[in-house]
Amino acid sequence: MELRFPLAEEPDDAAREAARKLFVGEVDFLKGVVAMDGLPPDDRAEVCFAGRSNVGKSSLINALTGRKGLARASNTPGRTQEINYFTLGSERYLVDLPGYGFANAPVAVVAKWQALLKAYLAGRVSLRRAFVLIDHRHGVKAVDNEIMTLLDRSAVTFQVVMTKADKVKGAEHDKILEQVRGQLAKHPAAYPEIVVTSSEKGDGIGTLRSIIATLT
Repeated sequence: MELRFPLAEEPDDAAREAARKLFVGEVDFLKGVVAMDGLPPDDRAEVCFAGRSNVGKSSLINALTGRKGLARASNTPGRTQEINYFTLGSERYLVDLPGYGFANAPVAVVAKWQALLKAYLAGRVSLRRAFVLIDHRHGVKAVDNEIMTLLDRSAVTFQVVMTKADKVKGAEHDKILEQVRGQLAKHPAAYPEIVVTSSEKGDGIGTLRSIIATLT
């Protein structure tokens, strides 16, 4: 029986070369956006990264781009309170979305940036794929399902990226993946492959680069 939501396969030579060309170029912080009218022109394809606060979004973006300080990592949940745009050459935007769920900030501030997150996901025509980051130690939580349901309703294809895989061992690794697959089966917008990564060890980074590079 074919496994639903298998792990993404290693990229072929063509995909690796496309990723090399894309990520060897300039990667720069463009702007932080606090309202929809501040978004840059939708003149190129973009991918976004969404996840619970402190799931490791900044660390993953830094690992992908090979620029250690590009996205500001913090141990304080809720540090990212705006949509941060990065240029990836002249062809792509990488977008770091505000962390959802628990955040160490006033309730009114949290509500404002969560509303911005939802407006962006529902209305950005140049968005090719959302990557929903799931901490491999914890699996899918209720708040993750809320975002996935929003993506379903917005008809935005999303792909789960497991983070911090180096923190999970053996049977627990497989148990969490089984839980994630069960949750993904409920979401029609879920892309049918999972990427397992470790920003610290570099696992899965090449695969994710290739996926981004080959999206059209």
